[in-house]
Amino acid sequence: MLKNYIRIALRNLVKNRASSLLNIGGLAVGMAVAILIGLWIWDETSYDKTFPNHRRIAQAMQNQWINNHTDTWGSEAYPLGSELRRVYGNDFKHVVMSGWTGGHLLTYGDKHIKETGNYMEPGVTDMLSLTMLKGNRDGLKDPGSILLSRSTAKALFGDADPMGATVSVDQKLLVKVTGVYEDLPSSSSFSDLNFISPWQLLVNTEHYDTRFNNPWGASWFQCLVQIADNADMDKVSKKIRDVKLNALKSNGNEDARFRPAIFLHPMDKWHLYSSFKNGVIDGGRIQYVWLFGIIGIFVLLLACINFMNLSTARSEKRAKEVGIRKALGSLRRQLITQFYIESLLIAFCSFLIALILAQVSLPFFNEVADKKMSILWSTPLFWLSCLGFTLITGLIAGSYPALYLSSFRPVKVLKGVFRAGRSATLPRKMLVVTQFAVSIILIIGTIVVFNQIQYAKDRPVGYTREGLVTTPLTDDIRNKYAAFKNDLLATGAVTTVAQSENPVTNVYVTNSGLTWRGKDPSLQEEFTTLSVSSDFGATVGWQIKEGRDFSSAFASDSSAFLINEAAAKYLGFQHPVGEIIDWKGNGKMKIIGVVKDMVNQSAYEPARQMFFFLPRWEGQKLYVLNIRINPNIGPHEAIAKIAPVFKRYDPANPFEYHFTDDDYAKKFANEERIGQLAGCFASLAILISCMGLFGMASFMAEQRVKEIGIRKVLGASVFNLWRLLSKEFVALVFISILIATPLAWYFMHNWLRNYEYRTTMSWWVFITAGVGALFVTLLTVSFQSIKAALTNPIESLRTE
Repeated sequence: MLKNYIRIALRNLVKNRASSLLNIGGLAVGMAVAILIGLWIWDETSYDKTFPNHRRIAQAMQNQWINNHTDTWGSEAYPLGSELRRVYGNDFKHVVMSGWTGGHLLTYGDKHIKETGNYMEPGVTDMLSLTMLKGNRDGLKDPGSILLSRSTAKALFGDADPMGATVSVDQKLLVKVTGVYEDLPSSSSFSDLNFISPWQLLVNTEHYDTRFNNPWGASWFQCLVQIADNADMDKVSKKIRDVKLNALKSNGNEDARFRPAIFLHPMDKWHLYSSFKNGVIDGGRIQYVWLFGIIGIFVLLLACINFMNLSTARSEKRAKEVGIRKALGSLRRQLITQFYIESLLIAFCSFLIALILAQVSLPFFNEVADKKMSILWSTPLFWLSCLGFTLITGLIAGSYPALYLSSFRPVKVLKGVFRAGRSATLPRKMLVVTQFAVSIILIIGTIVVFNQIQYAKDRPVGYTREGLVTTPLTDDIRNKYAAFKNDLLATGAVTTVAQSENPVTNVYVTNSGLTWRGKDPSLQEEFTTLSVSSDFGATVGWQIKEGRDFSSAFASDSSAFLINEAAAKYLGFQHPVGEIIDWKGNGKMKIIGVVKDMVNQSAYEPARQMFFFLPRWEGQKLYVLNIRINPNIGPHEAIAKIAPVFKRYDPANPFEYHFTDDDYAKKFANEERIGQLAGCFASLAILISCMGLFGMASFMAEQRVKEIGIRKVLGASVFNLWRLLSKEFVALVFISILIATPLAWYFMHNWLRNYEYRTTMSWWVFITAGVGALFVTLLTVSFQSIKAALTNPIESLRTE
């Protein structure tokens, strides 16, 4: 019986080639989209899952109570690790203090490479279950050691054995290679951990740094933990809550007023749940997982709707088949099985084509999504998922046609009095409306996303990005800075040069302990701060709103502040120039000027209150060099002129530079990526919907061919016939617009609420989406409508 079902299904597919191709093509596109989105979701949800201990690893984070709201960050004070081991040792298997992974210069002989790595305590090797290719996991117990990833060892040593070799880190630390570990996967939080040196090495060599001289008051480092096998993550998190607060109180540190609360953020939530609001998780990338999961389901549903519509639209052609089979004794369940077999056969053919489409489009998809995904050909779970996915798709697509077609009464069919009435066409119209409503919502969403990105891009940044270059300020250049600066200016490619603690696009240092006239005693102040050289403002091109800039001509500027407009408002001064700020541990600082607010963090958030000041003590290091390129010289020519100066003063380090406008553009990379993906899926949704419309228009033209012939004989024009055949589809799309508009407004309004600095949804967005949908609809159905209208009526009426 099954063989007979398949034979009949194949015969029907071949007989109705056009509708079969549309069904298979539409389902293939929908299934390809679902496969790509499924791979993306798998990559996102499997992030960090390659570590065997991922369920027991966490990062210690902290909440601080500041002015009636809670701020959350992942940086910790350096004594936290030892305190957790001392007080709560039974609750942890490993506690690992570490710096932040960043770029460092590794040197072996005359070979110099820039690699990202970190200083970490020895327990990290067991915590991350590193696969050691050479040496063992105890390699970090020697404070003068280094572990290299396989790719780093290959880059530095080639095919030579690196074990025991001495490597220089940043030209100031000599370490011995004690192990080589396998590269960590790209879908992990440690993908850029290309070398590891002992934490104690950092402590021993930089103990004089500001990060260490205020033990519990400064938070600069990471603390990773692996809880004990018999411990519960939530219980341990609650237990350690007051460890920092108690330490601050015992030391009499006034930072206790911020009521810091330590908690554990599990590794399984690092990637998808990284956003915090008022001290609790407020989402993160998980919102995009849900978004694209829903989009994938809807795009596949659109393809299934095509199948339903085209199958039921041809009901009259299959009515006699159903009537004869029922008259010969076929049961309804047998007919349902037959129609399900047909839909499953189409779904299987569509799946094979979808795999090809997914494989072909995967490189483009990876580029847009910034991923390194591949189809999991050798994974049994992938094929089981695909089998279930194909079966479900076939059953969903075939459900309505199977139930509808099998319900025909043989008496009416065989008498020739069967006609599909309004009750048959109404569900098809509802499905078409659903298709286009979903497509229009996706179009509106895509437009709003790009509008939000452009709105933030057009925001005044408070300085001049164009022609500004930043580069790391190394010790070699810092030690000969005056001569280096003169040689740089002598090239003619540079107009000004300045130093700063952070790049102007990413200022992350905050400070407290400030008092001023009229300050509310209960205020828990926090300011973003940036230490700069006196020529910083002239270099970046900031805008002085009141007072004056820093100047090397005034020795008193070493005890001066420049503040931004947000800080002036925060302080409560209408004219703050001349006001004195008492900064605990730093003395009294005089405000000498106010600068326009600058965007140096998220472009979607309002500017934070900020102080700028000159280095406060001898030996304080600034880490970034800001260079203003001569506007009369092209950027590439300027770089070619200044590169030799860097090479002359710092021959070991490669000349690494960044254009500030490029760094600023990276702030929008995530939203642009989401917008591009949404745009692709919206386009495919429209394509699938149009394929269904094309098939429906073809069938309608075929069904009304004699009516069209009679109308032409009676004098109807081509335009009148085109309008007659198109108006029903236009009406359906117009209804879709009416349904989609409020839904799109609701969804995108809620999405925009995630951004404090956000655009508004203008009326033209909805008009553009609606007009675009109507235009595509007319374009799709006009081909068949005009073709039918131009047909010679003699051909269509010949049989009458």
